[in-house]
Amino acid sequence: MSLDRLLKYINLLIAAVAVAALAAVYWFAWRPLPKTGGELRAPVSAPVTVMRDSLGMPHIRAAGIEDALFAQGFVTAQDRLWQMDALRRRAAGELSEVAGEAALESDREARRLRMARIAREQAVRLTPEDRQALSAYARGVNYYIETSQGRLPLEFSLMRYDPRPWSVADSVLAALEMFRTLTSSWKTEIQKQALLGGGDRAKIEFLYPVRSGLELIPGSNAWVISGARTATGKPLLANDMHLPLTIPPVWHSVHLEAPGLNVTGVALPGLPGVVAGHNQRIAWGITNLEFDVQDLYIEKLNPQNGRYLYDGREEQARVERERLPVKGRAPEELSNIVTRHGPVVAIEDGKALALRWTAAEPGTFHLALIGIDRAANWPEFRAALSNFPIGLNFVYADVDGNIGHQVSGLLPVRKNCAGDVPADGSTAACEWGGFIPFDQLPSSLNPSSGMIVTANQNPFPPTYAYRVGGGFDAGYRSRQIAHLLSARTGWRAGDMPPVQKDVYSAFMHFLSRQAVAAYDARGRGNQGLSEPVQILRAWNGQMDKSLAAPAVAALLYQHLRRRIVERAAPGKALVYRSAMAPAAVERLLRERPKGWFDNYDELLLKALGDAMEEGRRLQGHKLAKWSYGRLNRLYLIHPVGGRLPGIGKYFNAGPVETSGSSTTVKAAGNAFGPSMRLVADPGDWERSLLTLPTGESGQVLSSHYKDQWDAYQAGQGLPLQYRSVTAKDALTLSPR
Repeated sequence: MSLDRLLKYINLLIAAVAVAALAAVYWFAWRPLPKTGGELRAPVSAPVTVMRDSLGMPHIRAAGIEDALFAQGFVTAQDRLWQMDALRRRAAGELSEVAGEAALESDREARRLRMARIAREQAVRLTPEDRQALSAYARGVNYYIETSQGRLPLEFSLMRYDPRPWSVADSVLAALEMFRTLTSSWKTEIQKQALLGGGDRAKIEFLYPVRSGLELIPGSNAWVISGARTATGKPLLANDMHLPLTIPPVWHSVHLEAPGLNVTGVALPGLPGVVAGHNQRIAWGITNLEFDVQDLYIEKLNPQNGRYLYDGREEQARVERERLPVKGRAPEELSNIVTRHGPVVAIEDGKALALRWTAAEPGTFHLALIGIDRAANWPEFRAALSNFPIGLNFVYADVDGNIGHQVSGLLPVRKNCAGDVPADGSTAACEWGGFIPFDQLPSSLNPSSGMIVTANQNPFPPTYAYRVGGGFDAGYRSRQIAHLLSARTGWRAGDMPPVQKDVYSAFMHFLSRQAVAAYDARGRGNQGLSEPVQILRAWNGQMDKSLAAPAVAALLYQHLRRRIVERAAPGKALVYRSAMAPAAVERLLRERPKGWFDNYDELLLKALGDAMEEGRRLQGHKLAKWSYGRLNRLYLIHPVGGRLPGIGKYFNAGPVETSGSSTTVKAAGNAFGPSMRLVADPGDWERSLLTLPTGESGQVLSSHYKDQWDAYQAGQGLPLQYRSVTAKDALTLSPR
């Protein structure tokens, strides 16, 4: 065969492969893109219009609320069906059925927590209003599934399965999964108990303060300022909820308009309504309360017969059988033991630990979102929140100029026990004494300061009538936000994003000055530390990705904390996890109590030496070339497409070096940070801003898959259209 003929065949083969690849891309990735224009016949009572703006955000206009929620279910499924299916599977413990053994441990934990059973139990106790809203949403999701057979999103083809119909219980599961994300403290109880085993109790309690002393009176970031501080004379509200970052993002933006409802903001895929945003009268934002709503009980359990001791008598535990399908192998059979306190979720040192969790309390699930979305004033807003089951901080603003703060949730009353370590389940001493009445939860309206800041800090006053416990933030973020907002007046909506992306760390700045002072006092003869001390001495506390100083400070903190925990609980430094750790470390260095260390300056210098040794391993010996961003990279990996050889990078976002830390307003880490950024302006809703981390769509070939990524990285707010919507596409859902 001649060379020319061989080259011809090779070129033909390459062309055939290219054509086949393009055909596959078209069939599996392009063809499933949703229909966003024209008309569809649908089970609605009157025509519904879905306008998509330049960012792909759906603006839904309907003749009734039920039709609006149907359309929300439909458009959310258009954009995020696979994410929704993965969310309910993760919550129910059903990922292994489609993902195989890699998801087994996740499924086992969900089954131990009884998530699917709780969802079904809560679903049968819904109010008629909640059931109507959830049913309408489910019908919309199922309409998309029914009309998209054979062209479902790419992930279903890659994983070779079809989604089952959406149900009301699936929406409850979606809410429960977020509830679990926000309230899972039971593992912290085990960690603290492990530290106490052989550790110094007084020192360990020092490392777990409930209050840091840095809190602001009424707690992710949310704040509101009154018209006295703004250029318009109307309030401004800002919110950026901190969660594990994913692609597609946690939130889906949507605008719902129907008689009695005109709300816009972010929604949780799987749930109807808007979680944070504004309507025509009010705006609101959310942060996690961090109040402890889970307790472990050590059961005196006989594993042979399921009998356990309670209050001087034996009781019979319930055994629930679970069949866990696993792709590629035989199903796994599980048995859950459930006591009066809840399921046995762990066995530690031969002891059975049962979990009580407010999410499992019968009949406590209330959607509440639709009531919040329709509220027109502060009393109506609070009335809607009175049934909200999750412990959250809500900040509020309205067009009349009012600002407010309200804590929500089902919060246990603990009379005799703190709930920070597993309690003796055989007595009634540590039982909950009901729940804190809503009208006694922290609340404020129009404080004299003209400002309310919540950033996961403890919002309960020191004299609060009930025992307070939880994993509250140390307070550095809230103090910095308050400092920035207090520095001037005349604020406008466009001035809020720079506050949201502020990266000054008062804690790291304090720690660096402590290290410099220790060197000046005792370490000048240590030439190996002179260069990092010089860099820290000139540093201004900005956790900037391009600088070496924050890298030195971050490593210093890690090694200092390890040495401190080792002193409290030898050999268990890696066990310790607490959001209050920075506050505990700062207090220790300020007070320098006896009984911890003989010489705190030497402690700091040794930790700095350890930090430099690790830093040289990570970034080389030339300190001037170090950068904090190399320690703090953000990389969002799509759970399915992101791992495909060759093309996975197109599904992912990053990696990018990022500024910020857990103690800066911009709380940023490797896969954690602001899951959205919202600014609401009651003076003119058209000046409001909303940015998602990547984009509205979960479909990789959509133009809205990553079209917000650059703006998110830059901390730029994108316009949130409301009264005047510029439609890029318009779809009409017409009655059948």
